[in-house]
Amino acid sequence: MLARQGRPPRRATRYRLRPGAYAVLVRAGKVLLTEQQMPGRVELQLPGGGIDPGEAVLPALHREVLEETGHRCGGLVRLGAYRRFTFMDEYEIHAEKLCTIYLGTPGPLLGPPSEPGHRAVWIDGEAALDRLWNPPDRAWLALGLRLAARGRGALRAAS
Repeated sequence: MLARQGRPPRRATRYRLRPGAYAVLVRAGKVLLTEQQMPGRVELQLPGGGIDPGEAVLPALHREVLEETGHRCGGLVRLGAYRRFTFMDEYEIHAEKLCTIYLGTPGPLLGPPSEPGHRAVWIDGEAALDRLWNPPDRAWLALGLRLAARGRGALRAAS
């Protein structure tokens, strides 16, 4: 069983299973994030999202990063995975998110984000720790930044 991060599930609430893949993308101390317009707020998030039925994890991650930032990504190494129980405003569902997190590097910009309400944001890694919307994203970003600072050998050891 995967560790839970965040709030425990609410009793008597039905959660829809929602697997997803997310990336900590670091280059020269800067992090590529996505800014998402939500009802009544703007959230800064790790790029990534839901894995479609029949889709494998890494192709889903590549697709989501491209849709949300306009960038490709590469050099991906799996950092870990966790569960999070949340209400997803954009889908109006309670979800048990099964999140797989990768560390990698942002690739070339191919164009603007194709997903409505998203914008690519480059930010200093340390500043990103204060600005990310959810605590699990901050924890995984902190780990990714430590490993990225130690170099490729640390990345291989983490996988």
